[in-house]
Amino acid sequence: MHVDSAILLMAYGTPRSEQEIEPYLTDIRRGRKPNATEIQDLKERYRKIGGSSPLLEITYCQASQLENKLFSEGLKTKVYVGMKHWHPLISETVQEILNAGHQRIIGLVLAPHYSKMSIGGYKKALDAAVGSTHNVSVDFIESWYDHPLFHKAVAERIDQALKKSKMSKIHVLFTAHSLPERILKENDPYPEELLASCRYVAKSARLSNWSFAYQSAGQTGEKWLGPDIIEALEGLSSKSKDISVLVVPIGFVSDHLEILYDVDIEAKLFAEMHGIKLERIESLNTQSTFIAALTDIVKKRISEG
Repeated sequence: MHVDSAILLMAYGTPRSEQEIEPYLTDIRRGRKPNATEIQDLKERYRKIGGSSPLLEITYCQASQLENKLFSEGLKTKVYVGMKHWHPLISETVQEILNAGHQRIIGLVLAPHYSKMSIGGYKKALDAAVGSTHNVSVDFIESWYDHPLFHKAVAERIDQALKKSKMSKIHVLFTAHSLPERILKENDPYPEELLASCRYVAKSARLSNWSFAYQSAGQTGEKWLGPDIIEALEGLSSKSKDISVLVVPIGFVSDHLEILYDVDIEAKLFAEMHGIKLERIESLNTQSTFIAALTDIVKKRISEG
């Protein structure tokens, strides 16, 4: 029984109402207030997916199922939830963990692929929240892109989608969140980890016709990693007049704005306008194989400690 360890599951965060959108954007921009157009644009995106994102609710369900699975395997370890940019913030949850008297925090970000710019930000937030507290140790899991059960979970979602689909000549398009291109100058492992995951999953799902693209690039004025999903769809449509695409957002594990709007609305609309039939795999969310992957990742880290 490892009652001294606390698992901290971390995700990006999401506003829970329209009133929270402006302060949420301000937090993402490190205190720089967004203009009225930026606020209105984000409000409109949330309205189009039903008013709010299910990310927080899904993350709590993932935490609950992970805790139950660990408990069933003899590990009495509490799983907490902390968000990078909105409540419950990582700092708020760490305080809760410290108040509960845990001696060790195992931090796990619900994003498989490491980049200093993205995952590194979670580590900074966790380290800052713990601060100079000497009676707790922090163990941060940087990436898990190569875990076999993660690949199996995605492959299962692909198999399910292909069996249900009525599309023919299907091209599988893996996607992940883009980052500024300047990360390449720092030898950031993000692009390589993404392509490695795609290859593992493609092999597991026996895919011969697949490619990779980025999505959800920020509007910051600098160049972001590409090709973008829209560029990729444009390229596929130029090669064939009758093409079907199955989008596999391998860089994401939960339904949220970047899936429900950027793929299901924006990319789908572009596809329809260009004669492409587009479908998407179901997100991993609380799929049993995915929860088994998280369980194995955490168990190994607990035993190493």
